[in-house]
Amino acid sequence: MRFASVRHDGAELPGVVHEAEIVLIDDLFGDLTALIEAGEEGLTAARQATRQAGRTRLPLGSVELGPPIRRFRRDVLCTGWNYWDHFDENRGRRDGQEVERPTAPTFFTKSPNAIIGPTDPIAWDGRCSRKWDYEAELALVIGRPGRSIPARRAQAHIFGYCLANDISQRDIQRRHGGQWMRGKSADHSTPLGPMLVTPDEIGDLAAIRLECELNGAVMQSALLAQMAFDIPTLIAELSFGMTLNAGDVLLTGTPAGVGNARTPQVFLKPGDVVVTRATGLGELRNVVEERDLYGEAEIVP
Repeated sequence: MRFASVRHDGAELPGVVHEAEIVLIDDLFGDLTALIEAGEEGLTAARQATRQAGRTRLPLGSVELGPPIRRFRRDVLCTGWNYWDHFDENRGRRDGQEVERPTAPTFFTKSPNAIIGPTDPIAWDGRCSRKWDYEAELALVIGRPGRSIPARRAQAHIFGYCLANDISQRDIQRRHGGQWMRGKSADHSTPLGPMLVTPDEIGDLAAIRLECELNGAVMQSALLAQMAFDIPTLIAELSFGMTLNAGDVLLTGTPAGVGNARTPQVFLKPGDVVVTRATGLGELRNVVEERDLYGEAEIVP
């Protein structure tokens, strides 16, 4: 099944994508997080709703989508260095923060306030950072809660997949001792979506090609099979001693081709069009837009 959050009548409402329409289910669930928390009963109710007469049905091509997950119980969970070509392309560019290849996945978080919809503008403020970078990623959403989940059972805890672009501010990232949260959390900067797709719709995950296009040029292109640590391993490692909740979002890392690692370097600027796509998951299409994120700050980056 495919689910989406639809902007309709001044609100973001949950819906099921059925053929060329979105069937609204806001009378059943306040948002997609509530549907996910309902487990199998939620999926059954959503499936039945697509067959019910009298429901509001909106043409898929005529609606504006919000991020599929808007209500978070914790920060957005993220994976770093999960494609070895990306890890290697940044050697010598970490501003004195060089490390050896990790032997276990590297995790960090980002603020939920960073999340935007699949066509929303990416906020940019040159007073906060001059090094805004793109990072196309597969995102997964936890369906069944769990702690210390064995890798062999990890798939049973996944509700679905979508796309994300982990927009990063490289200078802020380096400023704070090498930890990444502050350089990944600018408000209104991380597109998520366009739809939340259940695993049965995906097929062979390893065969999916993930791409990022900047102003018409393909900057990143990789198969998910190139991940350093596969998704069952990510879930097993992340849940080790720590509960994952229904509705938690995990970004699974970006492949080579980021702007920071290029010669010359390529950083985002207002007016840029960033497209993130993957086989069977659709695309995010976002324009970089100058916004006031600096406010009355006294920080000098």
